[in-house]
Amino acid sequence: MPLTGPNDIQGVWATILCRLDDDNAPDLAAIDEQVAAYARAGCDGVYSGGTASEIHTQTDIQFREISARFAATARKHGLPFQIGAAHPLAHGTLGRVSFARTLDPGAIQVTLPDWTPLDLAGVVQFMDRVSEAADGTPLVLYNPPHAKTVLAPSDLVEIARALPTLVGIKCGGGDRGWYREMAPLLEQISVFIPGHHYATGRKLGAHGSYSNMACLSPAGAVTWARMSGREALELEGRIASFMADAISPMLNRGLPGFACDKAMAAAGRWTEISPRLMWPYIGATNTDVTQIRFAARRHLPEFLKAVHA
Repeated sequence: MPLTGPNDIQGVWATILCRLDDDNAPDLAAIDEQVAAYARAGCDGVYSGGTASEIHTQTDIQFREISARFAATARKHGLPFQIGAAHPLAHGTLGRVSFARTLDPGAIQVTLPDWTPLDLAGVVQFMDRVSEAADGTPLVLYNPPHAKTVLAPSDLVEIARALPTLVGIKCGGGDRGWYREMAPLLEQISVFIPGHHYATGRKLGAHGSYSNMACLSPAGAVTWARMSGREALELEGRIASFMADAISPMLNRGLPGFACDKAMAAAGRWTEISPRLMWPYIGATNTDVTQIRFAARRHLPEFLKAVHA
């Protein structure tokens, strides 16, 4: 069923992660296990093809196999789902979007071309062609802080005005001023921010998160999302301490964020996975995983307890 915006795309959405077999290829059985775990945890939706899914390392054949398996198991569990069809090259995006729409997802996530930056006119032109390839399937624009073209709120307002099929955006969020600038969009499209900022983001007007905290514990992330007021903000403070203790040191030594996401899943032990990444990336170490679990026990014991509840 197509997703139409804030009413359909809100709360905690969780990503599939690539468990690797002995040949360093994605183990498709892990998709079934992870989606089942997300359904048990009460996640609001699931998605594939984000950075944490290592889409930038997948061959086109792997992308198709993963997307098809994911769509089938998400449908089996009755979870709303989106398929990420990101590609660093514009024509590559069109090919992946054309395939993704055949799987009838609620929406397709796309990124902007990433070799050189685009101006606003170029972004609109690109998104218009993507919309044609999607053939009526709603679109979610994934515009992370590390993208070559990071869009300002005023740009997003213009793009949404020009593209009726745009129903959501995944972005880095911002301060109160950023949310004020985003106000014209907040009733029109779903705005998702980083998972560890969930409580403050929701308070300021965001609709939810494609959650990195669900990598540590899907049930923990959902439980936090259902809290309100001071309780939710207090937990967010402890999440910030956890991130500073466990994740920032990994980022500071050059590990990418998606390596941290996978290491968090290994530490959370809600799914069987190692921190190893697909070629050519180097993942976190087993020592990193142990340190993440230790930090979670210290700062977020309820996240680890939720795994076994």
